[in-house]
Amino acid sequence: MPRLLILASTSPYRRELLARLGLPFTVANPQTDETPHPGETPEALSLRLAEAKARAVAKDFPDALIIGSDQVATVDGKIYGKPGNRERGIAQLKELSGKTVNFFTGLCLLDSRSGLAQVRGVPTLVTFRTLSERAIENYLDREPAYNCAGSAKSEGLGIALLQSMRGDDPNALVGLPLIALCDILGAAGVDVL
Repeated sequence: MPRLLILASTSPYRRELLARLGLPFTVANPQTDETPHPGETPEALSLRLAEAKARAVAKDFPDALIIGSDQVATVDGKIYGKPGNRERGIAQLKELSGKTVNFFTGLCLLDSRSGLAQVRGVPTLVTFRTLSERAIENYLDREPAYNCAGSAKSEGLGIALLQSMRGDDPNALVGLPLIALCDILGAAGVDVL
């Protein structure tokens, strides 16, 4: 009998991405404190939170494979989270204008039966175009990406803000690196195909 697959996330983007694999899964809210630890790098934060999210729901699913994922947008060690509102979205996009941002996605597959976790990090380097204030405001009027790190949705109109993207998995930028997930699911005995 196949193991229960759990997505430890309330993100509609991650849910949509995982559904593309055609595997049955259940969604659980991980309720995790996402505060960075003192001196923690953005990449280490993302990896720690991906595993913490998976472990946060493990007690409710003692015989499951649990997927946790977390993404940080970072430039020169500074983290750019979800702006939450228009004012912070505008400020973020002004700061990111003309810069290359590492959208680093941490991924974890936790076997709640054994307690073993497979953790991977998937970087995506995104270079923003040089953006005028008018372009930023027009973009946010049309696509208020206030729940996205970096204030832009690459899978929507936000692609017009970008000059280039470099990474191994285009899905990682949206929040769930499916190529890496297929690898670690396969190592856990789940045949996606």
